[in-house]
Amino acid sequence: MNIIDSLKWRYAVKKFDSEKQLSEVQINTLKEAFNLTASSYGLQPLKLVVIKNKEVQKELVSHSWNQAQILDASHVLVICIPKNYTSVEVENYFTLVQKIRKTPNEIIKPFKEFLTADIEKKTQEELTVWNKNQAYIALGNLMTVCAVETIDACPMEGFIPNKYDEILNLTAQNLQSVLVLPVGFRADDCYMKDLTKVRKDLTETVVEIL
Repeated sequence: MNIIDSLKWRYAVKKFDSEKQLSEVQINTLKEAFNLTASSYGLQPLKLVVIKNKEVQKELVSHSWNQAQILDASHVLVICIPKNYTSVEVENYFTLVQKIRKTPNEIIKPFKEFLTADIEKKTQEELTVWNKNQAYIALGNLMTVCAVETIDACPMEGFIPNKYDEILNLTAQNLQSVLVLPVGFRADDCYMKDLTKVRKDLTETVVEIL
């Protein structure tokens, strides 16, 4: 399939085939895609929790509006952001830049100082909103990669973050869950499987300035 056909094939799966599992290669592709996702200034203020543990998945169902996809999916991906975000992340980022690119400090310094000041002037609430926006970029990228790789997925905001944080021990890692993406393969009897995709006409969603 070309990319458009892949996106037409994709839908938010309502029922996964619990007997089918993603291969290690497929999971590694999703992990790499997550790591390669664009982020503001390249700071990558995100972490991905990959769950393949039926006991944990079962425990999470009741904190996910009882959506069965959490249990039936091959894996559950949880996109997280830092609970407390500081300019230390800028320091760490530019240390990595120098390690990988060997960029001289005199070139890095002005931009590093700008980013440090920009983050330090923001409240934690503002930084949380900013980082959540990065999480949605990662979610969109993962969904597209899933479609291209013919992996089914179901993006979810319908869950109780503090319960996820507790069960997955995220707070101790200075993390908070913001988005959930069960992945696997659609069941043959998923009622959405053969329904025609409903989308507005391009003329209603695209504004062209020629």
